[in-house]
Amino acid sequence: MPKLALLQSRDYGSPEANKKQHLKLIADAAKSGANIICTQELFLSNYFCREQNTEHFQYAQKIDQELLADFQQCAKNHGVVLALSFFEEALNGVYYNTSVIIDADGTYLGKYRKLHIPQDPYFEEKFYFTPGNLGVPVFETQFGKISLIICWDQWFPETARLACLAGAEIILVPTAIGWLPDEKEEHGAQQAHSWTQVQLGHAVANGCYYAAVNRVGIEEPIQFWGQSFISDFYGQTLAQASSNEEEILFADLDLKQLREHRQIWPFFRDRRIDAYDQLKLRAIEK
Repeated sequence: MPKLALLQSRDYGSPEANKKQHLKLIADAAKSGANIICTQELFLSNYFCREQNTEHFQYAQKIDQELLADFQQCAKNHGVVLALSFFEEALNGVYYNTSVIIDADGTYLGKYRKLHIPQDPYFEEKFYFTPGNLGVPVFETQFGKISLIICWDQWFPETARLACLAGAEIILVPTAIGWLPDEKEEHGAQQAHSWTQVQLGHAVANGCYYAAVNRVGIEEPIQFWGQSFISDFYGQTLAQASSNEEEILFADLDLKQLREHRQIWPFFRDRRIDAYDQLKLRAIEK
């Protein structure tokens, strides 16, 4: 029965400091028995998408041996699967919001590129990121079949459905979401509630373990709301973090029970795939 750990953390001021801190957090999680460990979105930097500024492209990196080597060695040393979120430079002028999976023996298994790119005040992601082009892959790790989706993807049921149709048992969701000062008092509780509830629905509808890991701290003007959580396939919250503290969140995942659950709640069997053609349309116009 694998143990999942989510690293709910904050920005430490530089890529070097963030890397050092997260390597420590990974080691701490592993010492506490974690087999699968996931970081928040863009964990090596601040959430630079608060503004449109070409200087922030300095944070982008190639997904290559130079970037991954220390994390691969860390995964191998501790025998853990790592899910890590990066600002990827595919080529000069083409960038992605990307997460990678490293298996427990240090093998790099592949990457997922964020499909849905938001554009809102202080979430200026379309300036930086190209929409993902790799679909929603499933990675067969030593501790289960894992898919990654990223932040804004979590609001779209299609991403979780595609992951589980391809065999995912666990969906991990690196996230950076928070409150704006002029919205928090009136809408803050509703926003956080909606964020949690829509994702719990994905866990139920797809019969999977589902875990979202958010950051904390204030990066003006955003107050990241934390509340990272791990859900089972009934939509029951197995563990949830606070809204303002750095934490390592743990939960045990019973994959045998999950497989038995899918046999008695056969949502995939009963899908009417012959009736869904219009889902490919932007809108159904009359």
